[in-house]
Amino acid sequence: MYDFLREFSVSYGLVAMMIVFVALCLWPFRPGAQKHNHKAAQSIFEDEAHGE
Repeated sequence: MYDFLREFSVSYGLVAMMIVFVALCLWPFRPGAQKHNHKAAQSIFEDEAHGE
């Protein structure tokens, strides 16, 4: 059982982690994310508009 799990994690586990990594890296660049990215980038300045 140990050998099977080891071989599985070395082969398919690595591929799965690479797919998740690439997907998370590309997530902010999807077409519908521009509005959310802009809102997140400007959220640190919200308190400055009120004079605080």
